[in-house]
Amino acid sequence: MHTKTMEGLAGASMNMKVLNTPFRVYKEAERRGDTTVMERAMGYVGEFADKAKDYQKKTEKGMKEDAKEAREKAEKEQENAIRKREEEREELEKRIAESRNWNADTVTISENGKAVLGGKSDPNQNGTHSSESAKETADAIKMEPVIYTRTGEAVQSESSTNLSVSL
Repeated sequence: MHTKTMEGLAGASMNMKVLNTPFRVYKEAERRGDTTVMERAMGYVGEFADKAKDYQKKTEKGMKEDAKEAREKAEKEQENAIRKREEEREELEKRIAESRNWNADTVTISENGKAVLGGKSDPNQNGTHSSESAKETADAIKMEPVIYTRTGEAVQSESSTNLSVSL
């Protein structure tokens, strides 16, 4: 809370409390019929009421300053949050780019694979030439399946194994 706001609230409150005393004197003087005391008491009441209004204006001015400071503070916090989010986003993008490049897998096509592709090693091509027949391509694909171990060695599968499933 701004000091002007606190001072204004305290001053207005105090003047309103002090205002009660001359007003009580006015009421007593009115009952007695003493007009000079009534006039003097009303002068004090008016004086304290004017001071309370002045303090009220001071309070309003302090509240406007408080609102302005709060708005500026909120704008600074918002700018800091935006800047922080941008930095976090850039850092995340860097990490993503590093992770993409760090564990990149490579593919090597064996001689058998090249034969299936018809000698082409371009992965964008589908492996058929217009000069190759569909039968030649099918024959090349019907090769024995190969299973690879964890070390990368090729193990020939046993094609003579007969499996039967009974239900």
